Amino acid sequence: MKAQLTRRTLLTTGVGSLLATHPLPALTQASPLRLAFIPQENPDKLLGDIEAISGWLSQELGVPVEGFVTIDHAAAVEALRNGDADISFMGALPFVLAEAEIGAVPLLSEVYRGKPYYTGRIFVRRDSGITSLADLEGRDIAFADPISESGYLYPLAEFKRAGLIAGIDEAEAFFGRIFFAGGYQQAMQAMAQGLVAAAGASQYADLLLTPQQQPQVTWIAESPEIPSHVVIARPGLDADLRARFVETMLRLNEPVHRAKLQYLYGPDGYVPADPEAFEAVRDMAREAGLLS
Repeated sequence: MKAQLTRRTLLTTGVGSLLATHPLPALTQASPLRLAFIPQENPDKLLGDIEAISGWLSQELGVPVEGFVTIDHAAAVEALRNGDADISFMGALPFVLAEAEIGAVPLLSEVYRGKPYYTGRIFVRRDSGITSLADLEGRDIAFADPISESGYLYPLAEFKRAGLIAGIDEAEAFFGRIFFAGGYQQAMQAMAQGLVAAAGASQYADLLLTPQQQPQVTWIAESPEIPSHVVIARPGLDADLRARFVETMLRLNEPVHRAKLQYLYGPDGYVPADPEAFEAVRDMAREAGLLS
């Protein structure tokens, strides 16, 4: 059965975590530390992952930790702005927007294949007959999120680089329809199941398909390097708690804890975030009219 595709999908509810035994000395924290996650993959799986990692963080930090899934990146930024979230896992583009709008602070960057950066790609089915970006004129395409770097702006910029569109404003005229599927996995499934001709997503998004589907898809364009997804905090979060959180998350790089990375979208590990690494993303956001 084919999944239904809409411009906004997959609103899910929050989940709480339980305090584990033998916590570290407790910090002064009147309310739980609230973590916002974006729906890059199947939300049902993500909810289970959140419960598992929140429980571990509660144990290590000695404070209650709760996590919830937002509708999309924009909702995660709003949650930070409103104080409904203290920390969020998100892409580089929504981070630079949150930085400009609310003074969000970058804490950690994901590492994949030994590097704190990755690319965006345009994926198609191998049997589609599509071999170039020009072949997608008049065809439908799914992107992950309108404020995603690897799931929208960077892959879309490849059409501009190829001379097919002059800018974002011309994209609607080039394609048949543009859909925002709500996450990498949803966009990839839409393409793999034939709901759209192509998908714009992270270079690793094909790993979110089933083992049977993965050999059936390929990519036809790849963006320049993009800083990896980042973990950010609202500006008013207690500095001591923020530092303890970073220290605890970096312990996931240790062999004894590495298996827990599967609960956080599956990176190889984390490194402290470098604010200067996002300058090219800031430039991209300005070019797209998202930053002044």
